[in-house]
Amino acid sequence: MTQQPEDQAQGQNRERTAGVRLARLLRRWWEESGGPSRGTRPTQQALAARVGVDQTTLSRYLNPGHLSTAPLRVVEALHTHLRAPAAELDEARALCAAALRENSRQRTAAPGGPAGRGGLTDTAPLSTVPLGAAPVDTPPARKEAAARTGSRWLPPVLVAALVVMAFTAGVVVHAWWFAAGREDEAEGSAAGAVATRVVRHKWPVLIMRDEDQFTRARALQYLLRSHGYQVRTDGFFREDTRDAVTDFQRKRLLPADGKVGDQTWPELVRARVVGPDSGPFEVRAVQELLDNVGQGGTPVSGTFTSMTADALKYFQRTCHLPDTGRADTNTWLALLVGQLPAVSSHDD
Repeated sequence: MTQQPEDQAQGQNRERTAGVRLARLLRRWWEESGGPSRGTRPTQQALAARVGVDQTTLSRYLNPGHLSTAPLRVVEALHTHLRAPAAELDEARALCAAALRENSRQRTAAPGGPAGRGGLTDTAPLSTVPLGAAPVDTPPARKEAAARTGSRWLPPVLVAALVVMAFTAGVVVHAWWFAAGREDEAEGSAAGAVATRVVRHKWPVLIMRDEDQFTRARALQYLLRSHGYQVRTDGFFREDTRDAVTDFQRKRLLPADGKVGDQTWPELVRARVVGPDSGPFEVRAVQELLDNVGQGGTPVSGTFTSMTADALKYFQRTCHLPDTGRADTNTWLALLVGQLPAVSSHDD
């Protein structure tokens, strides 16, 4: 007789959970993104590609009936791409953190969780008895003999396995270095050349022209500012940017043609592994490029925050680079190559 009120109480409690409230908020952002002042509402497929998840996963994040909490990176990316009210971002962040805590507590309290394994441990051996068959009781003498036999053979087997693994690793490393050396010989060792064994792309070429080149040009201007050149950071490659590039090339004994390509880009980013201790202009350049690679909004603040590091790690993983959360030369190259077509420009 009391089952129905109990079910209703459970349903009401679930509606008040942070995960459900977050999903409702994200779904409202998506549904209201097609309003008169925001343009056409994106399809879930297009939106999923922008925030770096598959469509099925995004649908779960937007479904209050599905217990799947969107991570903070996706929440912030949705807020940016859907142009949601700025005042609601802090609320979404708080709900995301609370939902993750709720999920953690549920996993801990679950019967199969760490606190409720029924006496079993993660290291308990799996039974080899067929399902439904009666367990076979092994006599103690046979168990003791098997243990002695196993302990007698175990060390030689381990030694042999380690020897084989070491030999195999040596062969693989030798082959890798040999191939890398042949690759370096083929590419030459001219000044400014950068080996790109991991990211096999060519540096994009920027030249002075009338049309706006947006993020690549603005990243170039931030890098020039980091080298002491007073140029505008507006995304337009005009005379002041060209003159700064030409002077930079001349000082580094590069062809002073005002074009930024496979010799000038490496010199601009050389020795600039961007991290928490980097200057504001090189940090802005990285953030500018991260903001336009399709994985969600990255604030261009000039301060290397934990959000910037997380965005870098995610991008590096998608490009099969070491996810260090720092922008080295290979990461700079991948960021420049991976830029989406620009949609706006602004003066800083």
